[in-house]
Amino acid sequence: MGSYVLGFHEIDRTKVALVGGKGAGLGELTRVEGVSVPVGFCVTTDAYRRIIAEAPSIDERLDRLSGMTPDDRESIRTLSAEVRRAIEDVPIPDDVATAITGALAELDEHAAYAVRSSATAEDLPTASFAGQQDTYLNVVGPASILEHISRCWASLFTERAVTYRVRNGVDHRTVHMAVVVQRMVVPDAAGVLFTADPVTSNRKVSFVEASFGLGEALVSGLVNADAYAVRDHEVIAKTIAAKQLAVHALPGGGTEQRAIEPARQSQPALTDAQVVRLAQLGRRIEERLGRPQDIEWCLVDDGFRIVQSRPITTLFPIPDADDGGNRVYISVGHQQMMTDPMKPLGLSFWQMTTPRPMAEAGGRLFVDVTQILASPASRDGLLEVAGKSDPLIGDALQTVLDRDGFLPSPADEDPVWVPPGSGPDPIETDPAIVTELIGESEASIATLKRDIRTLSGTTLLDFILEDLKELKRILFDPRGRPVYMGAMEAAWWLNEHLEAWLGEKNVADTLTRSVPNNVTSEMGLALLDVADAIRPHPDVVAFMQQVGDDESFLDELPELEGGLEARDAIRGFLETYGMRCVGEIDITRPRWSERPTALVPVILGNVRSFEAGERERRFEQGRREARAKEQDVLQRLQGLPGGEQKAAETKDMIDRVRTFIGYREYPKFGMISRYFVYKQALLMEAERLARAHVLRAPEDVFYLTFQELHDVVRTNRVDDELIQQRKDAFGSYRALTPPRVLTSDGEVVAGAYRRDDVPSGALAGLPVSAGVVEGRARVIHDVEEADLETGDILVTAYTDPSWSPLFVVIAGLVTEVGGLMTHGAVIAREYGLPAVVGVEHATELIRDGQRIRVHGTDGYVEILP
Repeated sequence: MGSYVLGFHEIDRTKVALVGGKGAGLGELTRVEGVSVPVGFCVTTDAYRRIIAEAPSIDERLDRLSGMTPDDRESIRTLSAEVRRAIEDVPIPDDVATAITGALAELDEHAAYAVRSSATAEDLPTASFAGQQDTYLNVVGPASILEHISRCWASLFTERAVTYRVRNGVDHRTVHMAVVVQRMVVPDAAGVLFTADPVTSNRKVSFVEASFGLGEALVSGLVNADAYAVRDHEVIAKTIAAKQLAVHALPGGGTEQRAIEPARQSQPALTDAQVVRLAQLGRRIEERLGRPQDIEWCLVDDGFRIVQSRPITTLFPIPDADDGGNRVYISVGHQQMMTDPMKPLGLSFWQMTTPRPMAEAGGRLFVDVTQILASPASRDGLLEVAGKSDPLIGDALQTVLDRDGFLPSPADEDPVWVPPGSGPDPIETDPAIVTELIGESEASIATLKRDIRTLSGTTLLDFILEDLKELKRILFDPRGRPVYMGAMEAAWWLNEHLEAWLGEKNVADTLTRSVPNNVTSEMGLALLDVADAIRPHPDVVAFMQQVGDDESFLDELPELEGGLEARDAIRGFLETYGMRCVGEIDITRPRWSERPTALVPVILGNVRSFEAGERERRFEQGRREARAKEQDVLQRLQGLPGGEQKAAETKDMIDRVRTFIGYREYPKFGMISRYFVYKQALLMEAERLARAHVLRAPEDVFYLTFQELHDVVRTNRVDDELIQQRKDAFGSYRALTPPRVLTSDGEVVAGAYRRDDVPSGALAGLPVSAGVVEGRARVIHDVEEADLETGDILVTAYTDPSWSPLFVVIAGLVTEVGGLMTHGAVIAREYGLPAVVGVEHATELIRDGQRIRVHGTDGYVEILP
């Protein structure tokens, strides 16, 4: 058929550049035993390129489109319409038209065909562009088919498709359009089959939607479809809908909607036996194509025809398990306040740091808790801790536990798991313990900086591997755990007893304001001092407002009046805190020292929002409020029966929590400080490898594990293809939302707040910092784009320590991820900000600029009219 046309039987997945994702999928489908695919062919991307080459002024228009942002809606609409018109107006060259009509004649040129777009970036494993280009059903006659092929080519430039590419950084010139021409069938019923449950992601459950007539009625949303769930060759759930309309093919071409007679509307479109047979076909297709599929099917005379299959790209990957048994995993990212994907080197360092083995999936880490949950000796402790820190995890684990037969029998030996709160005996309330721990960590990091300075090659990597033992020794110092656990238990004791004795909830939140040794809250306050150094100098403020992404701006500051003082203030801050950044547990993320422009919006916000001396005022105010609350509580306790004893116990607990709670943030700070020393040394090594042309770019090391990097340094050889695969995979992982709890079936087990105290319409969450505040919601996805004013309420997915500088401006906090002792909660209490965390989909349900009321004591958020 020539290079412009390929029959389905000539196509496999290697031809995706020629026939696009849809075409390659159809070629593969024809090779699956027992699967019937209506005949057809693909008009290849070579034909599309011929058309583009002959279309007038296309290049100039594509250049203009490439310079646009998703916000340029009007320009995109106008320009994309011009491109579509230009493509449709180009006459199809004779040799291309002859190849197409020749292929039609071989099949049956008088028959009806479906003409579908098949873009090279569509229906690929990492990005589903479904529905962005056009499909035409029941097209009859060569002239009409050629016309609709032109429309498919033009549909690569619909406004929606162009906006998608602009938003996702896909170059318009790299995407090409093939066209699928496929013989129409006249079905009794049609629909879609997902070989994994599209809601729960369970890979062992198939999900079928079915309606009468052509599948167009279902796909376009004209009708409610029958829905079936299938597991282990059995329909386990079904809903039969009232199907009022069907789409049918017209004899002369085109389609029409027809009403379904009332008696038939509630009849099932498929029998259960047909549904099970269809699900089995789906499993066969999934096995051939290598991943779960979204399949379009037709039923003709009790036989299924498969007209399309694309990968389901929204499923979260499953961690690899050796034995094939059932597994339950908990997300590490939800505990660490970092649910973004990590690059391989980042995952590698975290796995080398943690005391527990961790599984990796979708660029995130998970802990396998199967045996802990299966064992009666350990499950209660896990459920209690999980339920307290993140009720959604606790509830999801309980859901798994309640299922018959999912968890294995307990191991012969109970798993070794020490829940927080158990272990070493309590220690004295002695601030010298904290001082000593911090001093030892600082001295160890100073030694590391000195010893690593001159190392390179495999000697450097061996040294880092050895030094990780020192990192772990300090991070898991047995003297440290009783400090922060003592603080947490004291806080829990205070909240429990003071609510029982005085009827006041979450008193510890106020009692822990402005505590000593909290390195993260001190960091947020330190940026107020930086603002004080800049505020008096208008030239410096004006210069910083237009810095953009110029990372050398610090070197230019001394040329301005007051610039030297400003530069020194910023550099002083970076010397202490420059190893921090968003997503800091991933060693590959750019640190503030590497990208100081990340701090500029926060500094300018502080300059605008506060006056000189705000740091001292803020800290003193918190200390006064804590002291006043302590005196108030102790005085009220004295008046109760046994009040003297109660007051004495409470005073001891207050002293304990204020002495120790600040250290809760320090171990991670020490770890991140050490990571940055490693990173700087590794980047110097990477630069050497790039100069030697071993690596294409120094940052390529981020896509290698530590062991792989060691091998590259040793051999001076790297697998460029592997690095590119890792980059592509990382890009796809960014679009995925990691689950809190995941099973080996791929099921995302959603937890729920089992509460009846949340007002109708309010969003439930976990109360982590007491108080009620009303204000403007600012929905922020990127800390560097935060434009906050005093009194705003920050709504975001998660906050790690790098968000702390924003906390001095805001009046309240709402996050989608978090627990009682995670970063955002600790700092919110320290600053006296009402906060609710674990509010699912908060950044979608709350609109930027809406007025909301945050109930930090009771754990819910109201959206105000």
